[in-house]
Amino acid sequence: MTTRRQAPEIKRRIPRQARAAETAAAILEAAAQILEAGGLAGFTTNAVAERAGVSIGTLYQYFDDKNAILLALARQQVGLGLAEIARALSGEIDPTPEGRVRAMVRAAVHAFRGRQRARKAVMEAVLSQGHHAELMLPVVAFIAEQGARVGTIPQPVFARLTPLQMFVMSRAMIGVLRAAVLEEQPFFKSRPFEDELVRLVLAYLGSITREAASTSAAAR
Repeated sequence: MTTRRQAPEIKRRIPRQARAAETAAAILEAAAQILEAGGLAGFTTNAVAERAGVSIGTLYQYFDDKNAILLALARQQVGLGLAEIARALSGEIDPTPEGRVRAMVRAAVHAFRGRQRARKAVMEAVLSQGHHAELMLPVVAFIAEQGARVGTIPQPVFARLTPLQMFVMSRAMIGVLRAAVLEEQPFFKSRPFEDELVRLVLAYLGSITREAASTSAAAR
Protein backbone atom coordinates (compact mmCIF):
# COMPACT_ATOMS: atom_id res chain seq x y z
CA MET A 1 0.00 0.00 0.00
CA THR A 2 1.43 3.34 -1.05
CA THR A 3 1.71 5.92 1.68
CA ARG A 4 0.88 9.42 0.53
CA ARG A 5 3.78 11.76 1.05
CA GLN A 6 3.00 14.52 3.49
CA ALA A 7 3.04 18.06 2.17
CA PRO A 8 6.25 19.89 3.01
CA GLU A 9 6.06 22.85 5.32
CA ILE A 10 5.80 25.76 2.93
CA LYS A 11 6.69 28.68 5.15
CA ARG A 12 9.06 28.25 8.04
CA ARG A 13 8.77 31.95 8.75
CA ILE A 14 5.33 33.52 8.45
CA PRO A 15 5.70 36.81 6.56
CA ARG A 16 3.71 39.07 8.89
CA GLN A 17 5.65 42.25 8.23
CA ALA A 18 5.68 44.08 4.93
CA ARG A 19 9.39 43.49 4.33
CA ALA A 20 9.06 39.78 5.08
CA ALA A 21 6.09 39.53 2.71
CA GLU A 22 8.10 41.31 0.01
CA THR A 23 10.99 38.90 0.50
CA ALA A 24 8.73 35.85 0.18
CA ALA A 25 7.15 37.34 -2.95
CA ALA A 26 10.58 38.08 -4.42
CA ILE A 27 11.66 34.48 -3.83
CA LEU A 28 8.56 33.13 -5.58
CA GLU A 29 8.96 35.56 -8.48
CA ALA A 30 12.61 34.55 -8.86
CA ALA A 31 11.56 30.90 -8.85
CA ALA A 32 9.01 31.53 -11.60
CA GLN A 33 11.60 33.35 -13.73
CA ILE A 34 14.12 30.52 -13.38
CA LEU A 35 11.51 27.90 -14.25
CA GLU A 36 10.40 29.88 -17.29
CA ALA A 37 13.99 30.24 -18.49
CA GLY A 38 15.18 26.66 -17.98
CA GLY A 39 12.52 24.46 -16.44
CA LEU A 40 13.33 22.20 -13.51
CA ALA A 41 16.84 21.38 -14.76
CA GLY A 42 18.43 24.54 -13.38
CA PHE A 43 16.04 25.02 -10.50
CA THR A 44 17.95 25.02 -7.21
CA THR A 45 17.58 26.94 -3.97
CA ASN A 46 20.95 28.61 -4.61
CA ALA A 47 19.82 29.80 -8.04
CA VAL A 48 16.55 31.10 -6.62
CA ALA A 49 18.30 32.94 -3.78
CA GLU A 50 20.76 34.55 -6.19
CA ARG A 51 18.00 35.65 -8.58
CA ALA A 52 15.91 37.00 -5.69
CA GLY A 53 18.86 38.91 -4.28
CA VAL A 54 18.78 37.21 -0.88
CA SER A 55 21.17 34.92 0.96
CA ILE A 56 20.56 31.17 0.99
CA GLY A 57 20.09 31.44 4.75
CA THR A 58 17.31 33.98 4.26
CA LEU A 59 15.61 31.73 1.72
CA TYR A 60 15.62 28.84 4.19
CA GLN A 61 13.89 31.04 6.76
CA TYR A 62 10.86 30.93 4.46
CA PHE A 63 11.09 27.60 2.63
CA ASP A 64 12.48 24.21 3.67
CA ASP A 65 13.64 23.22 0.19
CA LYS A 66 12.95 23.69 -3.50
CA ASN A 67 9.88 21.43 -3.35
CA ALA A 68 8.36 23.75 -0.76
CA ILE A 69 9.01 26.68 -3.10
CA LEU A 70 7.30 24.86 -5.96
CA LEU A 71 4.26 24.04 -3.84
CA ALA A 72 4.05 27.62 -2.57
CA LEU A 73 4.28 28.89 -6.14
CA ALA A 74 1.50 26.52 -7.18
CA ARG A 75 -0.73 27.69 -4.33
CA GLN A 76 -0.03 31.32 -5.14
CA GLN A 77 -0.98 30.85 -8.78
CA VAL A 78 -4.15 28.92 -7.89
CA GLY A 79 -5.23 31.85 -5.73
CA LEU A 80 -4.45 34.43 -8.40
CA GLY A 81 -6.17 32.35 -11.06
CA LEU A 82 -9.33 31.96 -9.00
CA ALA A 83 -9.42 35.70 -8.36
CA GLU A 84 -9.26 36.34 -12.12
CA ILE A 85 -11.99 33.79 -12.80
CA ALA A 86 -14.17 35.32 -10.07
CA ARG A 87 -13.83 38.68 -11.80
CA ALA A 88 -14.77 37.04 -15.09
CA LEU A 89 -17.87 35.46 -13.57
CA SER A 90 -18.93 38.82 -12.12
CA GLY A 91 -19.46 40.02 -15.68
CA GLU A 92 -17.19 43.06 -15.43
CA ILE A 93 -15.88 42.46 -18.95
CA ASP A 94 -18.88 41.01 -20.80
CA PRO A 95 -22.07 40.24 -18.82
CA THR A 96 -23.46 37.67 -21.28
CA PRO A 97 -23.10 33.96 -20.43
CA GLU A 98 -20.76 33.41 -23.40
CA GLY A 99 -18.75 36.46 -22.41
CA ARG A 100 -18.36 35.19 -18.87
CA VAL A 101 -17.38 31.72 -20.00
CA ARG A 102 -14.84 33.18 -22.44
CA ALA A 103 -13.38 35.44 -19.74
CA MET A 104 -13.18 32.45 -17.40
CA VAL A 105 -11.41 30.34 -20.03
CA ARG A 106 -9.06 33.19 -20.93
CA ALA A 107 -8.12 33.72 -17.28
CA ALA A 108 -7.36 30.01 -16.92
CA VAL A 109 -5.29 29.88 -20.11
CA HIS A 110 -3.24 32.95 -19.23
CA ALA A 111 -2.64 32.01 -15.60
CA PHE A 112 0.94 32.12 -14.34
CA ARG A 113 1.34 35.47 -16.14
CA GLY A 114 1.50 33.59 -19.41
CA ARG A 115 4.65 31.70 -18.36
CA GLN A 116 3.83 28.39 -19.96
CA ARG A 117 7.19 26.73 -19.29
CA ALA A 118 7.11 27.69 -15.61
CA ARG A 119 3.53 26.49 -15.39
CA LYS A 120 4.50 23.12 -16.85
CA ALA A 121 7.43 22.73 -14.44
CA VAL A 122 5.29 23.52 -11.41
CA MET A 123 2.53 21.22 -12.65
CA GLU A 124 4.97 18.33 -13.15
CA ALA A 125 6.46 18.86 -9.70
CA VAL A 126 3.08 19.03 -7.98
CA LEU A 127 1.88 15.87 -9.75
CA SER A 128 5.07 13.96 -8.90
CA GLN A 129 4.83 14.98 -5.23
CA GLY A 130 1.19 13.88 -5.01
CA HIS A 131 -0.22 17.30 -4.10
CA HIS A 132 -2.58 17.75 -7.05
CA ALA A 133 -5.66 16.70 -5.06
CA GLU A 134 -4.76 19.12 -2.27
CA LEU A 135 -4.46 22.01 -4.71
CA MET A 136 -7.79 21.10 -6.31
CA LEU A 137 -9.69 21.60 -3.03
CA PRO A 138 -9.91 25.41 -3.27
CA VAL A 139 -10.79 25.11 -6.95
CA VAL A 140 -13.65 22.71 -6.20
CA ALA A 141 -14.89 24.92 -3.35
CA PHE A 142 -14.77 27.96 -5.62
CA ILE A 143 -16.72 26.24 -8.39
CA ALA A 144 -19.33 24.99 -5.93
CA GLU A 145 -19.77 28.52 -4.57
CA GLN A 146 -19.67 30.61 -7.74
CA GLY A 147 -20.04 28.29 -10.70
CA ALA A 148 -23.80 28.83 -10.98
CA ARG A 149 -23.22 32.55 -11.55
CA VAL A 150 -22.02 31.90 -15.10
CA GLY A 151 -25.55 32.02 -16.46
CA THR A 152 -27.06 34.75 -14.28
CA ILE A 153 -27.58 38.11 -16.05
CA PRO A 154 -29.40 38.76 -13.64
CA GLN A 155 -31.87 35.90 -14.21
CA PRO A 156 -30.55 32.35 -14.69
CA VAL A 157 -29.97 31.46 -18.34
CA PHE A 158 -28.59 27.99 -17.63
CA ALA A 159 -29.93 25.36 -15.28
CA ARG A 160 -28.24 25.25 -11.89
CA LEU A 161 -25.57 22.55 -11.89
CA THR A 162 -25.52 19.71 -9.41
CA PRO A 163 -22.26 18.95 -7.57
CA LEU A 164 -21.70 16.03 -9.94
CA GLN A 165 -22.21 18.22 -12.99
CA MET A 166 -19.89 20.86 -11.54
CA PHE A 167 -17.27 18.16 -11.07
CA VAL A 168 -17.58 16.90 -14.65
CA MET A 169 -17.53 20.37 -16.22
CA SER A 170 -14.59 21.64 -14.18
CA ARG A 171 -12.50 18.50 -14.68
CA ALA A 172 -13.21 18.50 -18.40
CA MET A 173 -11.84 22.03 -18.76
CA ILE A 174 -8.96 21.53 -16.33
CA GLY A 175 -8.03 18.24 -18.00
CA VAL A 176 -7.76 19.87 -21.43
CA LEU A 177 -5.71 22.76 -20.03
CA ARG A 178 -3.37 20.43 -18.16
CA ALA A 179 -2.80 18.22 -21.21
CA ALA A 180 -2.07 21.24 -23.40
CA VAL A 181 0.47 22.57 -20.89
CA LEU A 182 2.24 19.26 -20.26
CA GLU A 183 2.37 18.45 -23.98
CA GLU A 184 3.59 21.99 -24.77
CA GLN A 185 1.00 22.38 -27.49
CA PRO A 186 1.79 25.38 -29.73
CA PHE A 187 -1.87 26.36 -29.92
CA PHE A 188 -2.20 26.77 -26.15
CA LYS A 189 -2.60 30.58 -26.16
CA SER A 190 -4.34 30.77 -29.52
CA ARG A 191 -7.85 32.09 -30.13
CA PRO A 192 -9.00 28.81 -31.79
CA PHE A 193 -8.03 26.86 -28.63
CA GLU A 194 -9.91 29.37 -26.50
CA ASP A 195 -12.92 29.08 -28.85
CA GLU A 196 -13.01 25.29 -28.50
CA LEU A 197 -12.88 25.44 -24.70
CA VAL A 198 -15.72 27.97 -24.71
CA ARG A 199 -17.67 25.68 -27.04
CA LEU A 200 -17.05 22.75 -24.68
CA VAL A 201 -18.38 24.58 -21.62
CA LEU A 202 -21.34 26.22 -23.38
CA ALA A 203 -22.37 22.95 -25.04
CA TYR A 204 -22.37 21.14 -21.69
CA LEU A 205 -24.31 23.91 -19.95
CA GLY A 206 -26.76 24.13 -22.84
CA SER A 207 -27.40 20.38 -22.84
CA ILE A 208 -28.11 20.34 -19.11
CA THR A 209 -30.42 23.35 -19.44
CA ARG A 210 -32.43 21.77 -22.26
CA GLU A 211 -32.78 18.55 -20.30
CA ALA A 212 -33.91 20.45 -17.19
CA ALA A 213 -36.47 22.41 -19.23
CA SER A 214 -37.81 19.22 -20.82
CA THR A 215 -38.14 17.53 -17.44
CA SER A 216 -39.90 20.57 -15.99
CA ALA A 217 -42.34 20.74 -18.91
CA ALA A 218 -43.16 17.03 -18.66
CA ALA A 219 -43.92 17.39 -14.96
CA ARG A 220 -46.58 20.06 -15.52
